[in-house]
Amino acid sequence: MSTAIEHIVSVFVALGNRRRLEDMKLQRERAVLDLQGQSGVSVPIRQLENEIAVIDAGLEKLPPSGSTA
Repeated sequence: MSTAIEHIVSVFVALGNRRRLEDMKLQRERAVLDLQGQSGVSVPIRQLENEIAVIDAGLEKLPPSGSTA
């Protein structure tokens, strides 16, 4: 079963919107940093890390930033 983040990423990949995917990834990376060191938040951190992995997979399907391809 696909998750919401997978659907969102697939839409941005289809639109070629690398910038939005990079923004989503940065937002989640910041959230992980904010949560680290707090007790009882391992599940949310794991979920954010899973979402980052989905976003990374989407980014791999797009040309690099600044590419004219």
